[in-house]
Amino acid sequence: MNNYGIDIFSNNDFKIRDGEVKLNYKSKPSVINIVQEIRSGGIRGPMLLRFPHLIKKQIKNLYTNFNNAMSENNYNGSFNAVFPLKVNQFPNAIKAITEQGKEFNYGLEAGSKAELVLAMSQVEAGTNITVNGFKDEEMITIAFIGVSCGHNITLTIEGLNELETIIEVAKNTNFKVPNIGIRIRLHSAGSGAWAKSGGMDAKFGLTSTEIIEAVALLREADLLDSLSMIHFHIGSQMSDIAPLKKALREAGNIYAELRMMGAQSLENINIGGGLAVEYDQHENSQAHNYSIKEFSSSVVFLLGEIMDAKNIKHPNIYTESGRYVVASHALLVAPVLELFSQDYHERLLNLKDVNPPLVQELVSLNDLISSKTSIEYLHDALDHQESLFTLFDLGYIDLQDRSNAEILVHNIIKKALYIEGFEGSRELELLQTRLQERYLVNLSIFQSLPDYWGIKQDFPVMPIHNLEKKPIRAASLWDITCDSDGEIGFNPSKPLHLHDVDLDNEEYFLGFFNVGAYQETLGMNHNLFSRPNEYTINITEDGYNISNGIESENILDILEDIGYSGKSILNKLENDILQSEFITTQEKADTLAQLNTYLKQNGYLRTTY
Repeated sequence: MNNYGIDIFSNNDFKIRDGEVKLNYKSKPSVINIVQEIRSGGIRGPMLLRFPHLIKKQIKNLYTNFNNAMSENNYNGSFNAVFPLKVNQFPNAIKAITEQGKEFNYGLEAGSKAELVLAMSQVEAGTNITVNGFKDEEMITIAFIGVSCGHNITLTIEGLNELETIIEVAKNTNFKVPNIGIRIRLHSAGSGAWAKSGGMDAKFGLTSTEIIEAVALLREADLLDSLSMIHFHIGSQMSDIAPLKKALREAGNIYAELRMMGAQSLENINIGGGLAVEYDQHENSQAHNYSIKEFSSSVVFLLGEIMDAKNIKHPNIYTESGRYVVASHALLVAPVLELFSQDYHERLLNLKDVNPPLVQELVSLNDLISSKTSIEYLHDALDHQESLFTLFDLGYIDLQDRSNAEILVHNIIKKALYIEGFEGSRELELLQTRLQERYLVNLSIFQSLPDYWGIKQDFPVMPIHNLEKKPIRAASLWDITCDSDGEIGFNPSKPLHLHDVDLDNEEYFLGFFNVGAYQETLGMNHNLFSRPNEYTINITEDGYNISNGIESENILDILEDIGYSGKSILNKLENDILQSEFITTQEKADTLAQLNTYLKQNGYLRTTY
């Protein structure tokens, strides 16, 4: 049985049982059962399933590992974490994050005016809110208002001009002053695809000279007591822990120096995000070289060591690892609409009463192939195919003979692959790659997996059922957009093999895992395909509850979102039908009703292609 690397990427969240992917929690429901229950209500197209318990699991892991590391290393500071809203701002995700993180005082991080307002509206007074990114006077004033309403807000300055604006707002208003943080520009760079977030050429942060000037400005404005945090971030999805250790030494020493310069209210170090998520499903190609335990232990030990050497109070530690918290909670499920080699099904054979000798020989090979003869018959079939193509080019056989030959050879290859498998046989590996199957999947890669299109980020993908059967088809996945980039091609170094299914008689669903971070916020309406259907699944001891259902937008709503008048479009189409000279009055009425039905459905395909 192919387990598709589920033990590598799923963090024990999902298991394969009885040929189906099941949640490894409480009643352990089957994903395909959840999908079929939703589809029984007429829902079609891709669906995004949210599992809030997986968010709580990740938050708890984060706090547990850091608190354990602090206990083991006699560390006297506290651990705190905030969720960066840019990772996923959608309501049902944020609802799950705030509800599941409440017992941990898990906070939010904002990077824009809208995100700051959202953060203030979603958490209770006193919950940590950090504000990063570039800011103007309006955004800074919103933070002042929030603090005056009881929110615990830290404004992280990205430049001296922002600090000067904070000082001006504090001077000219009666609002309470937020906590102030300084983003430091480290010499240390990160690792992985986002390594440029760190280093001296990074987009954000103050240099050593600017940090000293910032302290002077705060002291002059009598606001040095508001300086409570330093912040750094060396990149998302860190593949290697070594650069983090280097950055911690640099940041820890800057923190100690600032304390010794008189910043006695400085009590917090925010190490940013970066905790990696496992997106790979293949052995020997994992995304990172550390565990959450090693990560937390390294942070705590190194900061404690630096502070002890300088006789400085241990700082409280903050993290902003949003990807780690939410990636696993969302599973995208989409139906396969077509296999593009289904034209080679044996039922399409149209043999003659008298066939060319080589075609008749292929019929015998196809009927008699077995475990003892599979490789020999495979070689014979491939040889016969080349001969038959030559005969066709010379005009000695007709198109029906060629079609029959192609169908027979294709089926002999499938049978040989099923008997022998492809692992360990270089010949069969090359053959199944050359004859790979194209699976048309009812989704938009641009909308639901934009990081695959943009940066070739792999996502674990596997069937959610039929797993008791042997997958023999090297698979490329095509989405339904009218764009050649809407494809996840077969990669021999990271192969995906799927089942040979007859979609005329059965449905086939694929699951795309770990899509809860960034994919929703970055998804685009290419070809005007909107967000997938969305549901929250709460698992209980004796079953599960489906809630927060949001169906993918209907066609008129999609058009209205980009500025068109749905009413005007509908009126135009209705007038065209009513003015048609080629349709009877009854046909016009039926066509209008049919059109109205279509326009009130989502834009994804509802039937096989």
